[in-house]
Amino acid sequence: MFDTDDLVQLVTESGERRAHSDFSPYVEDIDFPTLRKLYEDLVVVRRIDSEATALQRQGELGLWAPLLGQEAAQVGSARALDAEDFVFASYREHGVAYCRGVDPTHMLRFWRGSTHSGWNPFEYKMTTPAIIVGSQALHATGYAMGMQLDGATGAAITYFGDGATSQGDVSEAFGFAASFSAPVVFFCQNNQWAISEPVSVQTPVSIAARGRGFGVPAVRVDGNDVLAVIAVTRAALERAREGSGPTLIEAVTYRMGPHTTSDDPTRYRPAAMDDEWKAKDPLDRIRALLEAAGVIDDEYLAAVQRQADETAAALRRGCLETIKPTALSMFDHVYVEPHPLVDEERRQFASYLATLEGTHR
Repeated sequence: MFDTDDLVQLVTESGERRAHSDFSPYVEDIDFPTLRKLYEDLVVVRRIDSEATALQRQGELGLWAPLLGQEAAQVGSARALDAEDFVFASYREHGVAYCRGVDPTHMLRFWRGSTHSGWNPFEYKMTTPAIIVGSQALHATGYAMGMQLDGATGAAITYFGDGATSQGDVSEAFGFAASFSAPVVFFCQNNQWAISEPVSVQTPVSIAARGRGFGVPAVRVDGNDVLAVIAVTRAALERAREGSGPTLIEAVTYRMGPHTTSDDPTRYRPAAMDDEWKAKDPLDRIRALLEAAGVIDDEYLAAVQRQADETAAALRRGCLETIKPTALSMFDHVYVEPHPLVDEERRQFASYLATLEGTHR
């Protein structure tokens, strides 16, 4: 099932179920009530993203990396994880963080500049945003090898974009993971654009094929199909937990908005491409599936929208109530235990700040 570039799809763009001999069995337990919950996740995650984008435009965040269009890839993969699995994220996995139970307000702390991090990674089994492109793939591989040595039952999963597959860190992670059969899932959200460069500039073959070149079995999945994403992620995690080694998932999706809020995609991306992918919207297809089955109505949709709006309101309120950090707080939480070097640096910096009191800076 991991030696072909055929795209795995279980729900078509029009919302029709499609059977797959290899992967349909992995989602046999997902009934319509569960699909309704997945739809709620998709709507809330999109609303979190739009509210955070608005906050950045209003000057409340320094930057934001929108995920518009990639909700199914994130929600589907995150809902396939167990409590003991550990997530190594890039800077765009807000949907994964939501599914892992992270308070949406905490997602904004990093982007507001009020903290070095945002949350305790061990509390949610998920790292905070990684800005260095591709570095998290090595971190995940090392952690997975540690789990292997400790005899742990979980797996690691790491997220990155198509552009990151051109980074040396990702290649090294593939090599280590394949050589040591590390229990790690590499989840590439191929959203077609690495800032302003199309994926065709990254590789003349599929990203899945890149993984196979290192000896990492790989699968391509419709990244806008939340059900298919759950299925392939469950299959990859099963391989990892049983000791069969790493898997690369190439989730073929599309970044509907900018790379970050400092980007203008209209300068490099044709509008026709946007229109083509809007017809593949991950929210619309699940809604169409549920409507065809007669399991949702206007009352349900209104309730979901209220839930999304309430989450967004709490997000905004929490963001605006964030306390501005003091200068000396940069020395907090550098090490688990007190460290004499950090203590000395704190003392020196405090002394320097004292010389600035009463001056205009």
